[in-house]
Amino acid sequence: MRYSKLADIYEQLEGTTKKLEKRDILAEFYKECGEDDLPKIVLLSMGVVILTEEDLGVADELMRRIVAKTYGADDSAVVKKFKELGDLGKVAEYFAGHRSQRTLGRKELTVSHVFENISQLPGITGSGSVDRKINLISELLSHASAKEARYIVRTVLGDMRIGVAHGTVRDAIAKAFGKEPSEVEHSWNVTGDFGKVAQMAKKGKMKSEISLFTPVRVMLADRAPDLKEALETFEHPAVEQKLDGFRAQIHKKGSEVRIFSRRLDEVTKQFPEVVKWAKECLHAKECIVEGEILAVDPKTGSPRPFQQLSRRIQRKYDIDKMVHEIPVRIDLFEVIYYDGESWMDRLLKDRFHLLNKIVKPLKNKFEIIEHIETKDLAKADRFYKNALAIGEEGVIVKNMEAKYQPGRRVGFWKKVKPVMEPLDLVIVGGEWGVGKRTKWVGSLTLAARKGDKFLPTGMMGSGLTEEQMESLTKRLKELVEEEHGKTIKIKPKIVIEVAYEEIQRSPKYPTGYALRFPRLIRLRDEKGPHDANTVSDIEKLFRHQKKIKRK
Repeated sequence: MRYSKLADIYEQLEGTTKKLEKRDILAEFYKECGEDDLPKIVLLSMGVVILTEEDLGVADELMRRIVAKTYGADDSAVVKKFKELGDLGKVAEYFAGHRSQRTLGRKELTVSHVFENISQLPGITGSGSVDRKINLISELLSHASAKEARYIVRTVLGDMRIGVAHGTVRDAIAKAFGKEPSEVEHSWNVTGDFGKVAQMAKKGKMKSEISLFTPVRVMLADRAPDLKEALETFEHPAVEQKLDGFRAQIHKKGSEVRIFSRRLDEVTKQFPEVVKWAKECLHAKECIVEGEILAVDPKTGSPRPFQQLSRRIQRKYDIDKMVHEIPVRIDLFEVIYYDGESWMDRLLKDRFHLLNKIVKPLKNKFEIIEHIETKDLAKADRFYKNALAIGEEGVIVKNMEAKYQPGRRVGFWKKVKPVMEPLDLVIVGGEWGVGKRTKWVGSLTLAARKGDKFLPTGMMGSGLTEEQMESLTKRLKELVEEEHGKTIKIKPKIVIEVAYEEIQRSPKYPTGYALRFPRLIRLRDEKGPHDANTVSDIEKLFRHQKKIKRK
């Protein structure tokens, strides 16, 4: 298919704010697509070419260089036009439309050509990688029309501005091929790929089977007001420690083991010792188990701060050195696939029994999570207080009679943490500091998620050390979309965990709420912007806060 057809669809989507209209535009387009092109087009309609949230490694500054090189423009002219338009896609569109001469041998772009070039970007590393990335993107732009250039640049930067979230794509696939949105959602949770789901729907063969080495979207927990209410929710509850670590999904087939994150990123190389333990300790030909990886003190085995573990998750080189510097352990709590069969529809009591059967624990390395089954509040409370005393976040109360529901918070798991749970919020803006801090972003605008939008809910201007400001500024500079005096608008990409004194009603912010005395706990590099807390979460916490105050 010609890429110009997809660019026309992008323009239609950008021209409406109505969700149902966006759904209908996509549904009609998906119907027209051939079987081979459809998976790529579905992903591209979401503005992505890879299933994970892995960075393509092209920031605004590099893209400005690419635009200047491709169209023979002066760097200063590109910078000036960017300040005027605030959108590098439109900057590329402008220079593509004003190029002095047609590119020799210019050919019509296809969807496959654009998809293949962009999908190569994250794998390009090492010496000469920047030049290779420049050449791949420049080659596309040199053949692109002005409109096509706008959307190629936006796709590479992950900033489509067409208002299409996963719900819109789900509903469009359902409408295009006569399926229920819930059926499409379930298939997506299991395969993690709307492109594959659309292809199956077009063929009329919707399969929701687990496939080894294809990560499954993990089941999530709801917040409970307190331990008593959580226990009373279920007839047969279990209480487990809520660990402050990294959710990992381990896939094993024979001697092959691969590890995936909750964001579906593969992290096998970062945790070679976990791979080794899984081969030794998982007594199954094939299985998928879940657990929490924690950084630990090498002498005591007690948990270390998540920030240390985060260094390992991000590291792609010198892995042996990191294994020695930041040892880990994994605590398993779930099995969803065993010897050729999905266990997601089995009850948790059966899944947990199987987990104990197939895992041969390795002390302080590869173990099953501490777990008690009780409705006795006093016993559960002792367990909860002990979890807090040893540095864990709290507990999760689970329904032992429940199935595994991937990708959803369906109330089968209830997390219980101390009052005023921290929030994971997205940085969407900021202000440059004053005095000796003028070179750093001194105040941050924090936003919660509502659908596919990020709504500001407060500013955080205190509690940041100079080291934190310098480190954050380095990352935020690459994400600046607009700058007006001291104020900057930032592409929603970085998630941080924020503590605060209380939540207050406030007409000042679009959420209707503000955080009193927010302070940074840590960066959440393991989470993407769509993992951030929602406006609905803030509303629930606000109501819970009022309930606590009345007691």
